[in-house]
Amino acid sequence: MRHRMNRGSEGRPKPAAPVAINQIYEIEIEGLTHEGEGVGRADGYTLFVSGALPGERVRARVTSVKKSYGHAELVEIVRRSEERVTPPCLIYEECGGCQLQHLDYEAQLRWKRKLVIDNLQRIGKLEVASEPESDDSQSGVIVHPTIGMAQPWRYRNKAVVPIGEREGGLVGGFYAQGSHRIVDMDACLIQDAHNDELIRIVKRIAGELGIPAYRSETHEGLLRHVIVRVGVRSREMMLVLVTNGERLPRTAELVERIREAARVSQPEYELKSICLNVNTKRTSLIFGDETRVLWGSETIEDRIGDIRFAISARSFYQVNPVQTEVLYRKALDYAGLTGSETVIDAYCGIGTISLFLAQQAKRVYGVEIVPEAVEDAKRNAELNGITNAEFAVGLAEELLPRWRAAGIMADVIVVDPPRKGCDRALLDTIIAMRPERVVYVSCNPSTLARDLRVLEDGGFRTVEVQPVDMFPHSGHVECVILMVRKGA
Repeated sequence: MRHRMNRGSEGRPKPAAPVAINQIYEIEIEGLTHEGEGVGRADGYTLFVSGALPGERVRARVTSVKKSYGHAELVEIVRRSEERVTPPCLIYEECGGCQLQHLDYEAQLRWKRKLVIDNLQRIGKLEVASEPESDDSQSGVIVHPTIGMAQPWRYRNKAVVPIGEREGGLVGGFYAQGSHRIVDMDACLIQDAHNDELIRIVKRIAGELGIPAYRSETHEGLLRHVIVRVGVRSREMMLVLVTNGERLPRTAELVERIREAARVSQPEYELKSICLNVNTKRTSLIFGDETRVLWGSETIEDRIGDIRFAISARSFYQVNPVQTEVLYRKALDYAGLTGSETVIDAYCGIGTISLFLAQQAKRVYGVEIVPEAVEDAKRNAELNGITNAEFAVGLAEELLPRWRAAGIMADVIVVDPPRKGCDRALLDTIIAMRPERVVYVSCNPSTLARDLRVLEDGGFRTVEVQPVDMFPHSGHVECVILMVRKGA
């Protein structure tokens, strides 16, 4: 095919994309992106096709074109994958909450392991053992099969639902893919069913009381988000109403009616807290700076393993408690603690991993940039009677060198960074501190692979990787990684 030519920024001709918007192309799907889109090629040009699966031949309509890739919508499946299944969710194709319900669950687990391996090899330049259960340390990094869930539905203990208005009533659900249009939802198959019920109650009662939904286009209206948390083990529930204003009309009546409806509809669960969070900014961020209790307690409680956690309105707490315990048990296993070690948890949050480690370590030091999280961590340590863990507010890359100068040397360093990965200064600090082991908990395989390369070049060796499926039916995969200092 003869490519059209256009001019680059320096006047040099460059080939235009060999596809055109709104044109339909028949392509083979070769893989999946980390967001679950099918990857195919039209005349050598990469197209990402939402809803398509590897091994399928599809017809897809191009929706956007960039220099080296474009996006397309699925028009027809010419050859169907044997791993394709019918999504049980009635609004799956419209809603943007899940990406992989159309892929058999066992196939999801295999794909997530492959995604991790591809990133380790391509970005991290690491050699991966051909046999995942090989004990030969010279054969490369061992990447175990992904640990999945026996029941990969109804696993999320937290629901965050934007609120809108339609035909005079309140709607709430998830945003449609690639838009800010709310897809109204009464039941989400990956949310705890008790959260769904409380959201239905709030939508109904707030609508009956005439509380208007927030409109981002005009910055008018009041109710922005409804957030519900449930303690899966404790059966305690918290409701947070995020508003574009300091006051809710008819607050006392709203609270009383929600409490009564929740008691009647879910008598086996206890609504312990109703909070108001004020967010008056023009922003896509959910929470504002001010949170106050309208009724009940400031926190609810839950357990992961034997550890109790007090959870406030803005606490970070893993949304899948079943798989969180799997993840943290593996982190504890990789830490290899005997009771004599000093451990640093460099992104401690509310102390979830720190408190697991403290059960088997001599001393644990936790670092976190969010002051409220550190207060939660201290409260959680006290709640569990744990006295060998202490927590500090600050940047890990700044605090760790000070601790080292003060004579605190870590035998094990644990990192559980956000999706952007570890700060380079922190990686350099880890290399300088030379712990025997590094345990890396990751929610992003690409930044994980990048950081492992830095640590490998700094004197550590990647031994094992355990993928864990924290978010079934989504494109996300969590990993726990064991690294050891070379020569240790």
